[in-house]
Amino acid sequence: MWLIARRSFAEGWMRLAATMLAALFSIGLISGSLQFALRAQDAVSGSDASEYSRADVLVQGGETDPDDPYAAPDGRVALRDVAGRPGVAAAAGDAMVPVTAYGSDRTPITPPAGAGMTLRPWTPDGRLNPYHLESGRAPAAGGEIAVTRHVARAGDLDVGDTAKVTLPRQVRDMRVVGIVTVQGRGTVASGDLLLAPPETVRRAAGLPAGTWQAVWVKAAGVPPAKLRETLARDLGADVTVRTAASVRGAQSADLRDAGVSIGGAIGMLASVAVFVGLFVVANTFGTLVRQRTRRLALLGAIGATPRQIRRLIRLEALVLGAVASAGGVLAGYPVSALLTRLFAEDGFDISAGEVQYGWTALAVPAAAGILVTQLAARRAAKRAARISPMHALRAASAETSGRRRPRLLGALTVFALASMFFGLVFAIRAEEPPGPDRTVGICVMILLGSMTMVSALAVLAPFFVGPLGGLVGRVGTAVSGEAGRLARATITRSPRRVSSAASSLMLGVALVGATALIVLSVDARFAEIGPRVMRAEHAVAATGVTSDGAAPLPRDAAGRAAAVPGVSAAAALTASEVRLVSPAPRRPSPEEEPEPFFLTVTGADQDALPSVLRLGGRLPRLGDGEIALTSSAMEAQRIRKGQRIVVRGARGRVALRVAAAYHDPSHLFADQAVVSTTTMDRIDPAASTQVVLVRGGSGQALSRAFADVPGVEVLGKTAYVQKAADSMTSGMRVIYGFIGMSLVLALFGMATTVSMNVGERAREFGLLGAVGATVTQIRSIVRWEAATVVLLGSLLGIGAAFGTVLLMHVATGSSFLAPHAPWWLFAAIVGGAAAVTLATSALPSRRAAAVPVLDATRAE
Repeated sequence: MWLIARRSFAEGWMRLAATMLAALFSIGLISGSLQFALRAQDAVSGSDASEYSRADVLVQGGETDPDDPYAAPDGRVALRDVAGRPGVAAAAGDAMVPVTAYGSDRTPITPPAGAGMTLRPWTPDGRLNPYHLESGRAPAAGGEIAVTRHVARAGDLDVGDTAKVTLPRQVRDMRVVGIVTVQGRGTVASGDLLLAPPETVRRAAGLPAGTWQAVWVKAAGVPPAKLRETLARDLGADVTVRTAASVRGAQSADLRDAGVSIGGAIGMLASVAVFVGLFVVANTFGTLVRQRTRRLALLGAIGATPRQIRRLIRLEALVLGAVASAGGVLAGYPVSALLTRLFAEDGFDISAGEVQYGWTALAVPAAAGILVTQLAARRAAKRAARISPMHALRAASAETSGRRRPRLLGALTVFALASMFFGLVFAIRAEEPPGPDRTVGICVMILLGSMTMVSALAVLAPFFVGPLGGLVGRVGTAVSGEAGRLARATITRSPRRVSSAASSLMLGVALVGATALIVLSVDARFAEIGPRVMRAEHAVAATGVTSDGAAPLPRDAAGRAAAVPGVSAAAALTASEVRLVSPAPRRPSPEEEPEPFFLTVTGADQDALPSVLRLGGRLPRLGDGEIALTSSAMEAQRIRKGQRIVVRGARGRVALRVAAAYHDPSHLFADQAVVSTTTMDRIDPAASTQVVLVRGGSGQALSRAFADVPGVEVLGKTAYVQKAADSMTSGMRVIYGFIGMSLVLALFGMATTVSMNVGERAREFGLLGAVGATVTQIRSIVRWEAATVVLLGSLLGIGAAFGTVLLMHVATGSSFLAPHAPWWLFAAIVGGAAAVTLATSALPSRRAAAVPVLDATRAE
C-alpha cells in the first residue's frame, strides 16, 4: 500500500498539488481566524497592569458603579481629610478625565482593544507612584504630559514632540516629556494614560481646589483591610472606601470576561471563514478520490481488500493533510495581520496583544486540517471500496437509486440541524425585548442556519444537474450543434462532477449575495431616512474614529459654529451612557436575575434642536430634570410618560421625569433618549460632543472657522448621513475581510475542482479527437459544461442569499433588512461567476484538446 501511495503521488502530483493548495489556503484561513481571535482576546484580557499596584486603599468620593470597575466616582473627597490620619503613610489625589490624543499624523490615537484614554495626575510620591519612566522625565509644568508606551508607539510620538489633546471643553497642545510603563506593560487595564501635573488634571476635571474624585492611600504598618474599615467609619457615608486589591481583582475579572466575550464574538464571525475552509477541503479532496475510483477498483480486482483500499486513501489524506496543515499554519499569520489592520481601521486596536505562537494557535489549525482531510477521505474511501471492478470500468455510470436514497436522507438530516438554529429565533423573540441585541441575536441564528442549509443544498445539487443540464444542452445544441449534444450527454451522465464545482460556486455566490443585499439595504435605508430627519444643512464632525465610534469634538465647537455669519442655529449633540436604576430592569424570567439596562442619552440645546432635527413623535422643549425616551426603550422597560425614573451617570444617580416619547427613524442622531444641556451637565459634565449640526451659513465659512482645530471637517447633509451610517456599522471592514478571503477561497476551490474535472477527462477528449471532433468542438463542450456550473451555482447561491436576508427581515421586522436588490446586482453576480468559471476552465480545456490520440488511447 505504501509503494502504491508513493506511485500515486509521483504520477498524480499535479492533481495532488492542486488539492493540497486548496487545503493549505483553507487551513490558512482557519488558522488566521483563530490567531486573530486569540490575539484580540489577549489584547483585551492580557493587560492586567494597574495604576493602583502600589496603593493599599482607595477613598472614592460619593458612590461607584459596582458593575463598572473603571467608572469614575460620582462625588468628591478632600485630600486633607485623608492625609495625616493614623495608619496613613502617604496619600495622593486622583481624577479621571476622558480625552482624545492625536498622533504625529494628526489622526486620533486608538486605545487598545476597545478601552479608553484618560488624563490622570502624575503621582509625585514614590511610595504610591506606579509609573516607570522608560525615557524622559516626569511632567512638572502646565502643558506637559507623560504618556504610556502604547500611546507613544501608536501615535509615533517621542520625548519632545507636541501632541494635540481634546479635553472635554477645549483642545490643547501638550508636550510629551516622558514615556512610561506600568508593571512592565505599555497600557493598563482601563486603557491608555496621559499623565499631567496634578493641578492640570484637577482643573480639567472641574474640581474645586484641594478636592479629588479619589485619593490613593499607602498604609503605614496596618493591614489594608483594617485601614479600609477605619477610614470608612471615620469618613462617613459620603465616600466609598475600598482596598486597592479588590479594585484590581474586579478589573482583572472584567478583563477576563471581556476577553471571553470578544473572543466569542470574533469566533462567531470567524465561523463563516472556518465553514468555507472545511467545505472547500472536503469538496476538493472528495473530487480527487472520486477521480481515482477506476484505479482503486482495479486494485480490488487484483486482490486488494476494501480495508487496504481505505487505509491507502487515509494514508494519502494524512500526508496531504500534514503538509497542508504545516503550510496553512504559517499562512495564517499574514491573514491574522491583515484582519488586525482592518479591525484597527474600524477603531478597535488589538495590536497591544501578542502575536500567538502557543500550542492552541499552532496545534488546533493543524489538527483541524488533518481531521478534515481524514473525514473527507473516509466517506470517499468507503464509496470506492464498495464499487465493483466491472462497475468502475464502465465508460459512464449514472447514480443508481440505491445511492440516491442515502443522499436524500443525509440532506434531510442537515435540514433538521438547520431547523434547530431557526427554532432558536423564536426563543430569542420571546425572551429579548425589542432592540439591537435581539436583532443581532436573531441574525446570528439565521446566519448559522443558512450556512447549514447551504451544506444541505450541496448534498442535493446532483439532483438539479439533470434538468439544468438538459436545458443547457438544448440551448447548446441549437447554438453549437453536435458539441452541444455531446455536452448535454456528459452533463447528465455525471451529475456529481458538475455539482462538485457548482457547490463551491454556490457558496461564493451566497456569501457575496447575502453581504451585498444586507449592505445595500442598510445603505439605502440610511440614505432615504437620514436626510429627512436632519434639517441642518451642515455638520461639523471629527475625521477620526475611536473604539466608541467617531472621535469627540471640543465643547466649544457649537459656539464657533454659531459665530459664523449666516448661521441661524447650531446645536452640539453630546452623548453619554447611563444605567437605569429605577424602575429596576425587567427580569428575562422569574428564575433569572435582571441584566443592567443601559441608555445612550443625547444632550442638545432645546432652542436649536427643532431647527436642526425632525424627530418623530411630539417632542416638547425639555426642561431641567426632564428626559424623552424612544418608544422602544419605554416598551422594553414598561415605562410610562410622566413617570419618575432614576439613572446612574458619571456624576452618580440623577432623578428624571419622562416628559415624552419620540423616535428617531434614522437611528443616527438620538436613538434612545434626549435631554437638555443643563440636564446633561448633571448626568455627565464631560460628555463627548459627537457632532455639531448647523443650519444656515456656508460650508466654506465654517471650514475657515475650524481650520485650526485638528481632526475636524465640515460636511453637507448627504455626506454626514453617510459618515454617521458608517460609524453605526463600524466593524464592517473586518467583516468584509472575512467575506473577501472566504470568497477567494471558495472560488479557488471551484477553480481547482473544475480544472481537476477537465484534466480527468483528457483521455475522453483525446478519443473524441480521434473520431473526428475538432479542437473548437471540444472547447465548446467544456464551455457548455461550465455554463451549467454557472447556472446551478448561481441559482442555488442567489436563492440562499435572498432567503437568508428575507428570513432576517421577517424575523426582526427591521426596515433596514429589506431584501430589495437593484436589478444590476444579480446580473453582476452571475456575470462574475461566469467569468471566473470560464477563465478557470479555459486552460485545462486547451490542454485536454491538445492531447495526442495515441496518448489518449494508452491505458491508465
